[in-house]
Amino acid sequence: MVTYFEVPQAIFDNRQDAGQRLAAELGDYAGRSAVVLAIPNGGVPVAVEVASALEADLDLMVVRKIPLPLNPEAGFGAIADDGTVILNEDIVRSVGLSRQQIEHEANKVRAEVKRRSLLYKGDRLPVKVSGRAVILVDDGLASGVTMTAAVQSVRCRHPGEIVVAAPCASAKTANQLETVADKVIVCASSFAPGFAVADFYRHWRDVSDSEVLRCLSRWKAGRPGGMKLS
Repeated sequence: MVTYFEVPQAIFDNRQDAGQRLAAELGDYAGRSAVVLAIPNGGVPVAVEVASALEADLDLMVVRKIPLPLNPEAGFGAIADDGTVILNEDIVRSVGLSRQQIEHEANKVRAEVKRRSLLYKGDRLPVKVSGRAVILVDDGLASGVTMTAAVQSVRCRHPGEIVVAAPCASAKTANQLETVADKVIVCASSFAPGFAVADFYRHWRDVSDSEVLRCLSRWKAGRPGGMKLS
């Protein structure tokens, strides 16, 4: 059940706490051979808790936003690790970006997506999702552009169902994602302008590459019989 806030409140202690509470909202998927796909970096600690609680497979979906040239905190699109590209044409037009500028910024993001994919996944094949429930997990949904790219990427792999899941989300973004995903599940939401995921966490910090790798190592070590990540 979603809790709506007029002003965002810090209701999660950290990403682990958020993941446990999100897993409770996803209880219907326990024991159903679901696949949890984490969006690095911040989504990984959350997704590990979800996958553990649901006894689901875990894999990564590397997606990065394409930042605006003079405002890197904001983005005008996103790129997934299979090459899927999403552009917000309204932002592109309002800022007046040329196709050369778009391609320049996109190429930098492609290189970063490739780097992270090699670092986190190496040459391991992606988990099979055909006909299965896929739960895409991030630590929060602000603009939703990276999650939209993730959904479109997964859709090409013919899953049985795509569920977008996050501890918190902008209400507007959650509504928009319901038009591309089969289901959107969040714990807390807000219509407040200037939505920031960090506002819902008491302890918030960036998740490093090394922390992502530690999370994945702990996950693999905790699987029965030392099962592979996917």
